[in-house]
Amino acid sequence: MPTYTGISSEAFRHPLDREAEETLRRVPGFDLVARKFVEFLVERPQYVYMMGNSIAVGPRQYSTLYGIFRECIRDLDIYPEPTLFVSQAPVVNAYALGQDLPYIVLNTGLIDLMNEDEIRSVLAHELGHIKCGHTTLIQMASWAIMAVFSLADLTMGFSRILSTGLILAFYEWLRKAELSADRAAMLVMDDTKPVMQTMMKMAGGSTRYAHECSLEEFTRQAQRYQELDEDSLNQVYKFFLYNNVSQGVFLTHPFTVERVSYLQAWASSTEYGEIKRGNYPRGGAQGAVEVKPESPAEQEADRLRRQIEELQQEINRIKGE
Repeated sequence: MPTYTGISSEAFRHPLDREAEETLRRVPGFDLVARKFVEFLVERPQYVYMMGNSIAVGPRQYSTLYGIFRECIRDLDIYPEPTLFVSQAPVVNAYALGQDLPYIVLNTGLIDLMNEDEIRSVLAHELGHIKCGHTTLIQMASWAIMAVFSLADLTMGFSRILSTGLILAFYEWLRKAELSADRAAMLVMDDTKPVMQTMMKMAGGSTRYAHECSLEEFTRQAQRYQELDEDSLNQVYKFFLYNNVSQGVFLTHPFTVERVSYLQAWASSTEYGEIKRGNYPRGGAQGAVEVKPESPAEQEADRLRRQIEELQQEINRIKGE
């Protein structure tokens, strides 16, 4: 597998991802969501939950997965090493979260369905999210969406000031961010086949009937789907399938066959060819993971100091009421 020493996330970040994030940050209410998100300290409780209820992968725990994971980290030049968890869940899924404490979760349903090449593709995809700095915005989006749809009372009416436009912008960005992560998987795998095979299994893979699934036929399906755009009415249908505002149902990922088409186009692009030849923007091993040049102990001490200061501020605020 190729290794991209010092590669910056800007080398493979999809322009639609960048454009959607810029749009999101300009939507009224985004700054308020960002401030409230920091106040609620969402990241650490989720990390504690995963540490308490999942298996932390390492040299003596899921050692094969750990070996694949370490190779993907090397190939995308990511530092520091995120934590990898395996969670007992039948849903075929994986996700990445955390900025100060970045981590990736693989559900057992996904591990049982995928072969090792496909698991490598999934890990590279999730590491792509971390490399691009997506994880903080992903957590922020999840928190804001919960505030709107289920936590109005607990957030003291905060949800009522969030506009539908902001929620739509969050979901649009979430979907476009997947395209950048798919490119990261392509860089690590150096082959469209295992990446698209993984996508096909995510869409409707079956262990029992895997021998009856054809990747070639799935790519033809992707082409037929693209042809639907020739009818402008179908584009309207797609928008409402992605964003069912009336029922509060939104899709966080692009349709799988759309991702196949985007990936095929990039794999044959000049941009991808240049990266393969070593001509890519470099940004150091840290990539988009913002880490201070301190020892782990110093970093942990800084985090604890910040939490104590924030807690003291909250106590002072309550006393002043």
